[in-house]
Amino acid sequence: MIIGVAGPYSADTAEQRQINLDNMNKAAAKLLELGHVPLIGMNAAIPVLEHANVPDTYKCTMDISLAVINACDALLLLAESPGANKERDLILAKGLPVFKSIDEIIAANKLS
Repeated sequence: MIIGVAGPYSADTAEQRQINLDNMNKAAAKLLELGHVPLIGMNAAIPVLEHANVPDTYKCTMDISLAVINACDALLLLAESPGANKERDLILAKGLPVFKSIDEIIAANKLS
């Protein structure tokens, strides 16, 4: 299953933003180990925005992130934030599952 990983990214410091991104990547690594294909919208958006001269970086970040998450079969929501909630709402609008933990994903796999 292709599973998006969402959680807070924005923070007051670069150090906290990196911690937030690391948390998403660590969860994605666990999903990969379980046989899933993990995707993180921020991993697609950040490198592009570092080179782009655009007036609204938040809108562009969300446009890229939502395009990535739109390709997913489910979402792992680590914690809520305005951006993560937009990703969650996109998945829910498609009638797809939103998981709050890797244990929920493991349990769902056992049922199928």
